[in-house]
Amino acid sequence: MTIQTNNLIAALDPEIKDILVSNRREFFRGSAAKLGLMASAPILLAMTAQNAFGQELPQDIVDVLVFALTLEHIEDAFYRSGLDAPGLIPEEYVGIFNQIGKHEAAHVSFLTTALGSAAIERPELDLTAGGKYADALTNFDTYLTLSQTFEDLGVAAYKGQAGVLAPNDDILTAALQIHSVEARHAAIVRKIGGKKPWDGAFDEPMTKQEVLDAAGPFLA
Repeated sequence: MTIQTNNLIAALDPEIKDILVSNRREFFRGSAAKLGLMASAPILLAMTAQNAFGQELPQDIVDVLVFALTLEHIEDAFYRSGLDAPGLIPEEYVGIFNQIGKHEAAHVSFLTTALGSAAIERPELDLTAGGKYADALTNFDTYLTLSQTFEDLGVAAYKGQAGVLAPNDDILTAALQIHSVEARHAAIVRKIGGKKPWDGAFDEPMTKQEVLDAAGPFLA
């Protein structure tokens, strides 16, 4: 964490490096006390970046984080809606989808905090994709299909934007942490649906436009 945060400081504003480094221990202690069990290292890192640098993140990185936040908003809303739909998720899978939902909510919180004033609110959503999946919240098979779609899309999206984030060690590391969790989600959802957790030895990335084209129907 020390090396990663130093890299972030040096890359964005070297003049405040000594100040922030000298006060990091107190910052983390105070933030952890306020956040309690939510005070994970990624959340604290996001708070550090947002508090120290505001909008000084390079615009291309801000754009990628906003793009990622849009996808996480869709997933967060999808799992909240599914868990709130009476009888949709079989009892034996409620715990799994509840945990996935908690992860997506944490991703939204992290990206929102890291972006600060550049963060976007949840967009208006249509989880039926204009009626194509009219039974998305009443038929578990349809819900499961969309869950796999969203998780696979998230994995491909983070992979596709890794090159843009590469100049910033901290943000790239955080994005990869989210990426690996999305991959685990995709694997367990596939298993629930009776499919193999993987398609092959290598996954293909998707461009931002390809992801937006796929996610677009779910944006009202």
